[in-house]
Amino acid sequence: MNHIFNFFFEQYVTYETIDVVLEIIAVIFGFLSVWFSKQNNILVFPTGLISTSIFVYLLLKWGLLGDMMINAYYFIMSIYGWYVWTRKVDATHVTPVSFTTNKEKTTSLWIFLATLLFVFIVYKSFNMWTSWVAYVDTITTAIFFVGMWLMARRKVENWIFWIIGDLISIPLYFYKGFTFTSFQYLGFTIIAIYGYVAWKKLLNNKTVAA
Repeated sequence: MNHIFNFFFEQYVTYETIDVVLEIIAVIFGFLSVWFSKQNNILVFPTGLISTSIFVYLLLKWGLLGDMMINAYYFIMSIYGWYVWTRKVDATHVTPVSFTTNKEKTTSLWIFLATLLFVFIVYKSFNMWTSWVAYVDTITTAIFFVGMWLMARRKVENWIFWIIGDLISIPLYFYKGFTFTSFQYLGFTIIAIYGYVAWKKLLNNKTVAA
């Protein structure tokens, strides 16, 4: 039993207690944020802001620049998404859940490519392009950037990007030594699958009703 515990949590021996506590708090609020997103609930954004602000601090402290940039971007896009989700499209309705338009697909592609280039430049500038992890970080950052942008605009397809990015992040964060965060992404994957089904069902029901 001790071998299993050590396998998952031995790396935390060298961490400060406050950092471990903060990581757990960030994970809890991260779960809440994704759950509220699945429920199509505006609380996705305040809970997300708490989680991402903590992770920005921790990841910057731990020198994980790419992961820090992802969470800093989440923080900014949470503010933008909060505005979009509450913005009224007419006198009584706020921005609805919808499928991605062709224009938004093109924008998503540009966001993906621009993020790849941006992260590559940052990693090269800080001499962090030293292992295969940098390549994976670059790709997952681009995937998550697109996913967050689509979620902020209340697009069903955002869940597809979350699922792909989460599946990559589960072993990646465990390899980096952040077991709690790895478990978080496992939970995110499950919720994201249910979220995709729920949002698609909601939109299809609206289409039938119309």
